[in-house]
Amino acid sequence: MRSSRPKPLHHLCGRPMVCYVLDAVGVDDVLETVVVVGHGATWIEKSLSERVRLDQHLTFVEQREQLGTGHAVSVALPTIDDAMGDSDGDVLIVPGDAPLLRRDTIRELLDFHRDQGAALTLLSATVGDPTGYGRVVRAKDGSVVRVVEERDATQDERRLDEINTAIMVVRQSLLGPALRRVGRQNVQNEYYLTDLVGVLHDAGHLTLALALRDASDAQGVNDRVQLAAAETVLRQRVNASWMARGVTMWDPAHTYLDVDVELAAEVSLLPGTVLRGHCVIARGAQIGPHAQLSDVRVGENAKVAMVEATNCVIENDAVVSSFVVLDAGARVEAGEFVEPFTRRSL
Repeated sequence: MRSSRPKPLHHLCGRPMVCYVLDAVGVDDVLETVVVVGHGATWIEKSLSERVRLDQHLTFVEQREQLGTGHAVSVALPTIDDAMGDSDGDVLIVPGDAPLLRRDTIRELLDFHRDQGAALTLLSATVGDPTGYGRVVRAKDGSVVRVVEERDATQDERRLDEINTAIMVVRQSLLGPALRRVGRQNVQNEYYLTDLVGVLHDAGHLTLALALRDASDAQGVNDRVQLAAAETVLRQRVNASWMARGVTMWDPAHTYLDVDVELAAEVSLLPGTVLRGHCVIARGAQIGPHAQLSDVRVGENAKVAMVEATNCVIENDAVVSSFVVLDAGARVEAGEFVEPFTRRSL
């Protein structure tokens, strides 16, 4: 049976989920980004290399055996050590299924970790229902003693509501030695990355947690319900960003834009509008209601009603009536009126 669990290359708002994570970790002092890939490594490498920012260099490492998160970092460790050389810096570890993570959150985590002089700092969150998540166990002084996965937790530990987000920063010089002390004495028989906390704490190092103010920032995606919830939040962020730049949305909750869409100021989007791929909408254009455009260029002051269009061009001041289909390669000339119930091809 094929798993229905979303993978990092599942798309949200037209982009692979992991691309949002790569955006978040792209802070100025992250010198190298190492991506650990498993099955389908070649295809994943090609897909991400085509979508990543030009100023972000990716190095790929394949995890041939799936022995847990700790094992994944162990596989990447030689590449990390080569990249960092003799400098004793920090290693930021982030899962590929946290698309709501923001760069400001990563910046805050790194600053807190360094200001406190910690050996390890993980990002945590307090939630109303911690079911399914690893729990953060703190000492009386506020430091973190360990992280325990739910399936391995006692009844008392399961009552804790501070959860691990699987995002952490670790001092490079301690990472390798600590990983070598992580075993597989757990229900999953895997190397848990979170066991680093207990290893370093027991060795006398300072291990901390920075609690998120907004738990949704580090929300993972473990099923299709969470995938849909994450996409809703991302679309809200995309829409709010465009409205702040002068785009009018009659009903933002029912306006759907991929992240590669480009909108000029004074564009009006009516309810039910869906813009996919790399649509480019010029100033003063009005789209919708219930238009569905994919990779379409729309000129200034054009009006596009309930239209289905793919990979075509609509020139300035054109009017395209409802129930029109524009196939790939079609072109509507400047000032042209396209009557209802028309289909146009190349």
